[in-house]
Amino acid sequence: MNTKYMNPYLAGFLLGLLLLVTIFITGRGLGASGAVKSAVVATMNTVLPWHTENTHFYQEYREEHAESPLKNWLVFEMMGVIIGAFISGLISNRLSLKLEHSPKIKSRTRIIGAIIGGLLFGFGAQLGRGCTSGAALSGMAVLSAGGIITMAAIFGGAYAFAYFFRKLWI
Repeated sequence: MNTKYMNPYLAGFLLGLLLLVTIFITGRGLGASGAVKSAVVATMNTVLPWHTENTHFYQEYREEHAESPLKNWLVFEMMGVIIGAFISGLISNRLSLKLEHSPKIKSRTRIIGAIIGGLLFGFGAQLGRGCTSGAALSGMAVLSAGGIITMAAIFGGAYAFAYFFRKLWI
């Protein structure tokens, strides 16, 4: 199967252009963890309203988004990302429900690893006050020292962990 991908240099240039336009129009960069946080706050507000009223974490966020946390522009951004990814996969004939993993591991190991990795990354995004998109890319776009350090830590951590976990894939 010969799959055609976009030129990575062109894709990187377009991502940078999108980031520049986003900062110009909204005054802030791109990010995904804010959308997840909005969904969590909206869910907790529906399921346990007394808990959100008495917890500082939720109160602060509810005050910032008084009408509804789901009307945050980051939620619409993430909806666009999901729809765009679906359309891209459909157009390029790469849309499938196939679980890819090394022949050396089982599907269950791959799924458990992905879930644990996702949870750790989500927890880290909350500790770091943003995901890689918000903290690293947007931070670096405005020449923030924190953004540069975040990007270096992400790539450094990835290389360090890859050495130990490479046998799960190769």
